[in-house]
Amino acid sequence: MAGMSIESARAHLARFGRDGDVVETSGSSATVELAAAELGVEPARIAKTLGFYGREPGTSILVVAAGDARVDNAAFKATFGLKARMLKADDVEALTGHPAGGVCPFANPDGAAVHLDESLRRFPSVYPAVGNAASAIELTPDELEVVAEPVGWVSVTKQPPPAG
Repeated sequence: MAGMSIESARAHLARFGRDGDVVETSGSSATVELAAAELGVEPARIAKTLGFYGREPGTSILVVAAGDARVDNAAFKATFGLKARMLKADDVEALTGHPAGGVCPFANPDGAAVHLDESLRRFPSVYPAVGNAASAIELTPDELEVVAEPVGWVSVTKQPPPAG
């Protein structure tokens, strides 16, 4: 099934002429740290897709955020009207269309609502996964907004304080 995930994500990106921009890494990019090392970029620029249970059974809320951002539970509740409950491992693929480690904002099932977090706007480009744990694509926040076809932008994370 994992092979289908990257193929469906590539097919989604092909609609925007971006399927040729997918980078497949030799090692795993399943975590922010691994992806940053594989791609040679700072971890904060990895656009992680966080999956949460939606209001209705069988639905999910996907929040694409900077690699260094953490969910702000109060902001999440204020934005979505429900408590932030991360998807359990057994539910990830069914509710996002992708396996854990490869969850991305492309080619998701109808019940998955994609939201882009403001934490991404700090960077000239970010690197979301493309359907498996060894893939990514470099996109500007504006390009990501086009190809991910999100519900919209939200501010539901906290960023770490600047170092020093």
